[in-house]
Amino acid sequence: MRILALLLFAASAFAQPEIRFDASTDFLKLPADMHLGEVSGVAVNAQHHIFVFNRGNTMGPAYGAAAAQLLEFGADGKFLREIGHNLYAWSYAHAVRIDPAGNIWAIDKGSDMIVRFNPAGRVTMVFGRKKEASDEAGPWTRVTPPRPAVDGQFRQPTDVTWDTQGNIFISDGYINSRVAKYDKNGDWVKQWGDRGTEPGQFNTPHSIAADSKGNIYVADRGNRRIQVFDPDGKFLRQITIDVPIPPNAHPWFGNQPSARQAEAQNGAPWAICITPGATQYLYASDAFPGRIYKLSLEGKVLGYLGGSGRQAKQFGWIHELACPSENEVYAAELLNWRVQRLTLHP
Repeated sequence: MRILALLLFAASAFAQPEIRFDASTDFLKLPADMHLGEVSGVAVNAQHHIFVFNRGNTMGPAYGAAAAQLLEFGADGKFLREIGHNLYAWSYAHAVRIDPAGNIWAIDKGSDMIVRFNPAGRVTMVFGRKKEASDEAGPWTRVTPPRPAVDGQFRQPTDVTWDTQGNIFISDGYINSRVAKYDKNGDWVKQWGDRGTEPGQFNTPHSIAADSKGNIYVADRGNRRIQVFDPDGKFLRQITIDVPIPPNAHPWFGNQPSARQAEAQNGAPWAICITPGATQYLYASDAFPGRIYKLSLEGKVLGYLGGSGRQAKQFGWIHELACPSENEVYAAELLNWRVQRLTLHP
């Protein structure tokens, strides 16, 4: 049976080739007294500066900690600055993105806030509002049935993207199950989605990206799919990633998952990004078996790379991807407390 499994995997891998790649784990040059915590976000701007949103600089106990720190590095990996030190929104870092104008967007899951900085690092736009300290300020809880989403109020948001008109799309998130749309001026437009499994419904919309036509791609992690919408929220199609799990695959920690657990995790998108250029590609990652997948925008798997582990070229829960070009990918890892810079040789 094991030989048969290996033969079946080899045949499938031939159809969806493993991509050769190099990886650098130490290219970011931190000051001697600074350390990364869980790296939840990574982004790259037009000057090739690298922005890292991590759960470092932690103050307080594990519960209720302020675990968010936004750092900028030069193209050579040299540390340049910390952005938003002690910012009111900092609570629990989730993702960072750079918009076409070079603005820096930070999504903080703990404070339920999305903050835009200009390239100089000053706050220029704020979405959401965290609970007031004067109230009994506790985290949002999950109830059954879920509370209805409220316009303009976020509950554990996850990511942000923009269409060709500059409209803003926020995935929201762990408690809510929707996409919120604002215009380029920050005025509320609409929302779509609710918790469920039907097209247009979500179960933890965890990452979001847009292509050059303005179509919106949502990593619907809990439903093990990527859903694609037009800028008005019309459902276009869904993408599922079905590359067989290698026989020697192992999780980052714990025992081997059951067959049902493994299939539920395999290809479930934690992070997505779309490359620029005339021909665009979609990259997606999962937690187990811990791979990155290269896809066409139509959803065809063109190749895959990596796997779960602690060594270079292995990954511990990729939480965000940045892909400034087809063959250059940055992977922010929660469990390995690092960013890997990947150079692909397809």
